[in-house]
Amino acid sequence: MEFTDRDYCLEVWGDIACFTRPELKVERVSYDVITPSAARAIFEAILFKKYAMWWQVTKIEVLNAIKWTSVRRNEVGATAGKNPIYIEDKRQQRNTLMLRDVRYRLWAKLMFVPVSERPKEAFAKHKPGNDENPMKYYEMFERRARKGQCFTQPYLGTRECAASFRLIDPLSETLTPPIPEDRNLGVMLYDLDFSNPKSAQAMFYHAIMRQGEISVPPISSNEILR
Repeated sequence: MEFTDRDYCLEVWGDIACFTRPELKVERVSYDVITPSAARAIFEAILFKKYAMWWQVTKIEVLNAIKWTSVRRNEVGATAGKNPIYIEDKRQQRNTLMLRDVRYRLWAKLMFVPVSERPKEAFAKHKPGNDENPMKYYEMFERRARKGQCFTQPYLGTRECAASFRLIDPLSETLTPPIPEDRNLGVMLYDLDFSNPKSAQAMFYHAIMRQGEISVPPISSNEILR
């Protein structure tokens, strides 16, 4: 089996989802579809090794029609600090516009980081041999994804929106076509840039869905808005 520059595919679904728009501060409103950062987090829930690898989402396919539901949720209107928070005093009821009955096909590349390119802090406990190669991580991900194993429960935007998943083999399976819909999704959150640990910077991109398929540019692309 050839692993070089391979796209892995997960089918992901759930009853509800909320991919919150950061520009709306008072009440939560979801984007129309899953964001690349939320898609990346699902792959990372199955396998993630800091410094050794990272995930680049390449494509999102929308398999179910985009449907909405509105719920009222209890939220805490304060940030935890040195002083304790009394939830009963800080509780607020807010409306949330969420997606329901979602199903996506997510495509991503496992990006291996050679030992020679890893920072010094990566070797605080153990330094792997220079012969370490990406095959190790490819096989780990495939084995875990096939068994449904994950380090943390994958979720669709917020932790109460649990996600189910299964690994897709596009070479042996007949894939259900995505929804036959074109939609300009506008400027969407792409991910967060943590290169400055003191202040994460939001990145955005212009998302366009063509016949249910959204192409996601690489992080180095000029399409990414910082």
